[in-house]
Amino acid sequence: MTRLRRVAVVAAPPVSMFNLAIPEMLFGKVEIDGRPGYETVICTPDPGPVATTGGLDLHVPHSLDAVDAADTVVLAGSGSYTDPDPRILDVLRRAAADGKRIASICTGSFALAAAGLLDGRGATTYWAYRELLAERHPAVDLQDDVLFVQDGPLLTSSGYAAGIDLCLHVIRTDHGAAVANTVARLALVAPVRPGGQTQFTQTPLPPERGVSFARTRAWAMEHLDEPLTLTDLARHAGVSVRTLSRRFLAETGLSPLQWLLHQRIERAKELLETTTLPMDRLAHESGLGSADSLRRHLLRRTGLTPTAYRASFSRLAEAGAGVDVDRLAPARAAGER
Repeated sequence: MTRLRRVAVVAAPPVSMFNLAIPEMLFGKVEIDGRPGYETVICTPDPGPVATTGGLDLHVPHSLDAVDAADTVVLAGSGSYTDPDPRILDVLRRAAADGKRIASICTGSFALAAAGLLDGRGATTYWAYRELLAERHPAVDLQDDVLFVQDGPLLTSSGYAAGIDLCLHVIRTDHGAAVANTVARLALVAPVRPGGQTQFTQTPLPPERGVSFARTRAWAMEHLDEPLTLTDLARHAGVSVRTLSRRFLAETGLSPLQWLLHQRIERAKELLETTTLPMDRLAHESGLGSADSLRRHLLRRTGLTPTAYRASFSRLAEAGAGVDVDRLAPARAAGER
């Protein structure tokens, strides 16, 4: 039986309510064999009313002692990021010494840096505060314009919504791509996006005529095993190839073909985890064409060959049997942010 993983979310006042909601929403949707996959506890230095950046008070009954029982610590963004509470810094250092996984959302990275945990490590933060973080903590290897960075047991995300990508990445690491994609579907957010995807540092264009390409993306997810082209996608969306490319990039941060490749690799990872399909068949089902192509793309994305990835992340031992690929629902209809 998969053990329950414990997550402590640290709320430093004035805390972002959205930051607090992200871990609870996503980790709370994980079920393994009908049981919760995570227990999420929100904690704070002074239990009781906690101020938020929105002007409201939240009642948080748990102290920072909750961190001691946690496997993963998530530091939510706060309006006090330039002056982190020394008690939070102490508990972060203790958690790091205990080997716990520690993550931050948005400006939470400032506390990790102030605790000395990011010195010499790759990290990121919200683009608007990047220069300030670099100025205050020059020992941090700051990664520009990415959604999130993992350096060993430490993870940092950029803006608010990138915290969703970070949490889905944690879920995928713990439970595999199939579980992470299910959570994304339930939460009506995008499937797992790579951490290196570019942040939106400019305002995306509004959907033309009030229509986005969400339906076309959902359709493409149902046809990943087919040789889809830009013309196919544009025809389904009812626009020109040029308009498709421009609008798709504005909506997803990726070109249509980059997005397709990412979804196909995610599909291949899910099949490696949940089936015993031979590599040629698996490559065909995921739209990557051949076993050689599957190997090349997976190596580039994960650093592992398909055989090594299956050996490391297969869920068949937990499930007790393989999954019939013909019964898998290939559609990943969650809309992009």
